[in-house]
Parts: sequence; C-alpha cells; structure tokens
Amino acid sequence: MKTVQISLNSIDKVKSFVNTITQFEYDFDLISGRYVIDAKSIMGIFSLDLSKPIDLAIHAEADMDQILEALKPYLV
Repeated sequence: MKTVQISLNSIDKVKSFVNTITQFEYDFDLISGRYVIDAKSIMGIFSLDLSKPIDLAIHAEADMDQILEALKPYLV
C-alpha cells in the first residue's frame, strides 16, 4: 500500500479522477480526517471537503509506476 496526496478542487477533476482509477482493478481509498471513502465512488468523493488536499491510499501490489503516472494530474 502507498499513500499520496491529491487535489480534487473541481467537478471536472473529480469526474476524470474517477474515470482514471476505475481502469485499475485495485482498491483506492480517500482519507480526509476520520473519513475513509471508496475513491471509485463519485458520490462519496463529493461528501468530502475538496478545498484542501486529500490522502489517497493505493492498495496495489504491482503496477505502482503505471498507477502513479496516471495520477500525475491530481498529485499535490
């Protein structure tokens, strides 16, 4: 598992982020304070405070370089 910080400060960014990570079969969690949300859930993401960076936990054993490359536009 790896944790990175991402910024999802617009509706378009949230939509493209969800489309990007659904291409991978791994689990992704967004962590904001005491809340942990499935990062593939667009409704869950909108329940978070998107005005500040959010921690993204990537539960992957392999393909980490490929995942991080796909997430580049969102990384803080």
